[in-house]
Amino acid sequence: MKLTLRVWRQSGPKDKGKMVEYKLDDVSPDASFLEMLDVLNEKLIADGSEPVAFDHDCREGICGMCSLVINGTPHGPERNTTTCQLHMRKFRDGEVIDVEPWRAKAFPVVKDLVVDRSAFDRIIQSGGYITAPTGTAPEAHATPVPKPDADAAFEAAECIGCGACVAACPNGSAALFLGAKITHLGLMPQGQPERWDRAVSMLDTHDDEGFGGCTNTGECTVACPKGIGLDVIGRLNGDYLKASAGGKKK
Repeated sequence: MKLTLRVWRQSGPKDKGKMVEYKLDDVSPDASFLEMLDVLNEKLIADGSEPVAFDHDCREGICGMCSLVINGTPHGPERNTTTCQLHMRKFRDGEVIDVEPWRAKAFPVVKDLVVDRSAFDRIIQSGGYITAPTGTAPEAHATPVPKPDADAAFEAAECIGCGACVAACPNGSAALFLGAKITHLGLMPQGQPERWDRAVSMLDTHDDEGFGGCTNTGECTVACPKGIGLDVIGRLNGDYLKASAGGKKK
């Protein structure tokens, strides 16, 4: 495959970035998108140029590091797929591909395609945990959990914290990420002690970090590589309103 890449290049957070065009020949259709970028970087290094900085880690679709906007879509054109699991056969021979970083106030660009997503860490630190007594682990069946709650909690727990929801949202909201964490912990018996404080503290931290408000456009769930639905945002709003009003009921 022959491809033309237009890649966002930015030397640092305070520098002005721009799209730079590169051409690649003989790209394997079986290569992943990140492997294709590796080929580009090998070519740039051989030419004495600065390689493109981009995030990656597991390359198995479970860590959320591969945060790229490809042709205007977070993680690219294939639904429920991370960038690292996107293969070049999804593109046409001779196609022009735009590659950009996440675009959000709360995710400042560090360099090229790398953004600072530590705002997510601070949201988790503000309430994304449960009280766990020290000692041996309890028997797995000692605490009954209704099957619908367990299923919903597991689905929400699939969130890998990549930030695609933020990049896709016209308001730069992280409500889908936040709702997934609130739902995952709030449905479990172990998550009840902090449930109400968690909803308030995590949402307040979300706003303080500069994320926008949710207006239910639904772009977030379309971009989510794990297909998490808008229902988690409904639970987030419900828990927050009940906590704020003092009506702490399930």
